[in-house]
Amino acid sequence: MKEKYLKKPNWIKIKFLAKHNNKIKKIKSFIKNNGLHSVCEEAACPNIMECFSKGQATFMILGNICTRNCLYCNIKHGRPFQGYNKNEALNLANTIHQMKLKYVVVTSVNRDDLHDGGATQFADCIKQIRQKNTNIKIEILVPDFKNCIEKALKIISNSLPDVFNHNLETVENLFHKIRPAGNYQKSLILLKRFKHYFPKILTKSGLMVGLGEKFTELLKTIQDLKNNGVDILTIGQYLQPSINHLPVYKYISIAEFNQIKNIANNLGFKKVVCGPFIRSSYNAENYSH
Repeated sequence: MKEKYLKKPNWIKIKFLAKHNNKIKKIKSFIKNNGLHSVCEEAACPNIMECFSKGQATFMILGNICTRNCLYCNIKHGRPFQGYNKNEALNLANTIHQMKLKYVVVTSVNRDDLHDGGATQFADCIKQIRQKNTNIKIEILVPDFKNCIEKALKIISNSLPDVFNHNLETVENLFHKIRPAGNYQKSLILLKRFKHYFPKILTKSGLMVGLGEKFTELLKTIQDLKNNGVDILTIGQYLQPSINHLPVYKYISIAEFNQIKNIANNLGFKKVVCGPFIRSSYNAENYSH
């Protein structure tokens, strides 16, 4: 591996405007006071200041403790409390109503301890959100539902989202290292099965770059996603959340991101979004249609 800590290039800089500070504090307290979590905070997203200042947030259900320990992720891991908050779906629906959102992204931690991987809670959240919020668009960013893909999809079929998202994250060659409890092929199967069952609903997936993947491997992964029914592709730079996480192997240049985007567009995706700070749910409302 290359040097452990690479110097950040000038295009990896986040501007913070002090005038937005009160808006950001308001959103943080709003989420906390309603007993909810945001992946923006838990995963140390680089876009948190921008999104919170706009009144946007990606909600994270099923608690804030993940049953897995992926080496790129900042979310806490361990043994979650038994079950989950039964009032979470209603609290989420009410919060979205109070925030007057027209588009919402709901994700979760991995819950391998649950028989359905958390699918029931996703379905309940979608149902409650729609009951409380008319004309809203809902995107769910789901885990891989490890050993219960068919069960999970059957449950979600009763309360379908507008966009179904599952992030592949990395190339097959690095999957065992980056996502040791996951499986590259099973993630593709999840995306393919959902698209097969619900062809009219948009499917989406995201990748991180700069983890040591070869360019040819990245292109193969992009092709794999297209072959398995993905409509929308997001690709962003991996940024190391702390010294305890995997170091950045390479910072991808703007020119390289543009090259990747052009290649992916030529494969026929409905939408491709690439760039250093692109994350799966970043400005999702702008391109998830």
